[in-house]
Amino acid sequence: QVQLVESGGGLVQAGGSLRLSCTASGSFWRINVMGWYRQAPGNQRELVATIRRGSTNYADSVKGRFTISRDNAKNTVYLQMNSLKPEDTAVYYCNVDVNYGSDIWGKGILVTVSS
Repeated sequence: QVQLVESGGGLVQAGGSLRLSCTASGSFWRINVMGWYRQAPGNQRELVATIRRGSTNYADSVKGRFTISRDNAKNTVYLQMNSLKPEDTAVYYCNVDVNYGSDIWGKGILVTVSS
């Protein structure tokens, strides 16, 4: 079984920054893709950013403001969020693809950006 622990969310003013972290633990021997998704009230869950080895992918809405990175030794993925906007307010979910394609989700962490 694989567990994901997310941290770093909270309340921040528009223009501010936050860094989310997500650490994977448990029974896996390979992490393929790590990523972040978010879901705002009334909206569907959407991709924010993913990282696979050295390759990254971002939603257009966060390009230039958010940076995803990973520490393979710590099985941890980070999301540095700068220039935050009220529309970034959402529950952010960590997602990892491990072993032969098992898709694991974190419980989610709330990010609130006030105007």
